[in-house]
Amino acid sequence: MTVLYERRDGAALITMNRPRYRNAQNSAMTYALDDAFTRAVDDPAVAVIVLAGAGDHFSAGHDIGTPERDADVAFPRRAAQWWDHTPRQGVDRRMARELEVYLGMCRRWREIPKPSIAMVQGACVAGGLMLAWVCDLIVAAEDAFFADPVLRMGIPGVEYFAHPWQVGPRFAREMLFTGDRFGARRAYEVGMVNRVVPRDALEAETFALAGRIAAMPPFGLALAKRAVNLCEDQMGMRAGMDAVFGLHHVAHAHNAETGADSLAGMDAAAMKRMDAAAVKRAAR
Repeated sequence: MTVLYERRDGAALITMNRPRYRNAQNSAMTYALDDAFTRAVDDPAVAVIVLAGAGDHFSAGHDIGTPERDADVAFPRRAAQWWDHTPRQGVDRRMARELEVYLGMCRRWREIPKPSIAMVQGACVAGGLMLAWVCDLIVAAEDAFFADPVLRMGIPGVEYFAHPWQVGPRFAREMLFTGDRFGARRAYEVGMVNRVVPRDALEAETFALAGRIAAMPPFGLALAKRAVNLCEDQMGMRAGMDAVFGLHHVAHAHNAETGADSLAGMDAAAMKRMDAAAVKRAAR
């Protein structure tokens, strides 16, 4: 199963389960996550949701190269915002899919009424950032690292463009312009992460926090969560995200017109090589 679901006291633990591929998100996983979030919301015994990744890494991002990549497969849609992408062509096809599985689902998960905590270890990159950012709180292990390197593809950030609200405009520019990874301590310093803990204490610390939250009145939690989300949107987050989603697809279309494909030829292997080179430069 690509996603595991477990209930622990008043918490639902949702675990991405593709550790062989560092929990890269194919469509099967994304729709399974949607089912799991819905299951947790509908379960009256669940007060808090914890999102985790199996193995050494939280998530290395969108699946752009595993044998189980399934971008051309249609899945049943719970809240269709556009038509099914599979019979479409060109920008129509790409935009329809990404509006559903990336921007649309992430927004829906952000707006669910129950508090959520991302429990992050190892890589939290690109699409992995999106999953952590939709959660209300982030607890990171000391070995966690974060990055949005998609500018290497000529694309101005991932589809759920929350960067300026999550890390502030100044650091958002740095993380996008360089594509470099940054560690858990830096993420804490810029306000993106709530707590940084030793790797072997990650689960215990996360569930201790979940327990404290679960003791609060559930309707009050839902209202407080909605209040903060509404204030973020008043600060331009939703409108800004819509605008940047358009720029994202301009970049895809430009790549397709001027190069080999919509990702500027940057497959998973090429991205890995560039990341390794960036880490080597940083170590000098």
